[in-house]
Amino acid sequence: MERPNYLRALDEHFCARYSDYAKIAAIEGYAMPEVVYVAKDGNIARRDSSCMRLQYQENAEELLARFKEGLTDTEFTFSFRFPKLKERIKTFFGRKRKTFARLLPGILARCGETAQSAGEKLSVEPMYWKKLVKGTLYPEKGTVLALALVTRMGLEDLGELLSAGGFTFDHANVRDVVVEYLLAQKIFNADMRDACLAEYKIDTLPIQH
Repeated sequence: MERPNYLRALDEHFCARYSDYAKIAAIEGYAMPEVVYVAKDGNIARRDSSCMRLQYQENAEELLARFKEGLTDTEFTFSFRFPKLKERIKTFFGRKRKTFARLLPGILARCGETAQSAGEKLSVEPMYWKKLVKGTLYPEKGTVLALALVTRMGLEDLGELLSAGGFTFDHANVRDVVVEYLLAQKIFNADMRDACLAEYKIDTLPIQH
């Protein structure tokens, strides 16, 4: 059976964006590119490390298949964390400081969601979700990514929420690259979303099924 177009597009995105070069170079059959070379002026020059990405390999599809065989989701964390004393002090005195709890209502409104409707789509216990909404607990990165997927969030809004928690997209992280693709392509259909996550063995995001 022919693979769906959205999965093929995900593979292309992954090959172009994934940047854990140690893991890429360890794939059997990977050909290390010439990073250092002699420029036209005779000086030694160095190419950007992005030249090591899978998209530049002649047998990228085969290499990616081998890479997927060894994948396992090791990203499990709690859905929340307790704020450190320093963070609580900054929040208390920094009345205008952008925090997850302060940004959340406006971002959810743009998604056509409320805190209650969004929480019902997450696999987070209601008592903890209420504390996340109030700001007495802070979300872990996986919770923020899951929230973005279930509320059809835009990448810009997700970037704000990640930044508020001290996070960023990490293109050396399989999960981040796949979530970025889903949001960029606006793939919010649950079956398609779950197929993309399963393709890269991502099964620890706290999404309610």
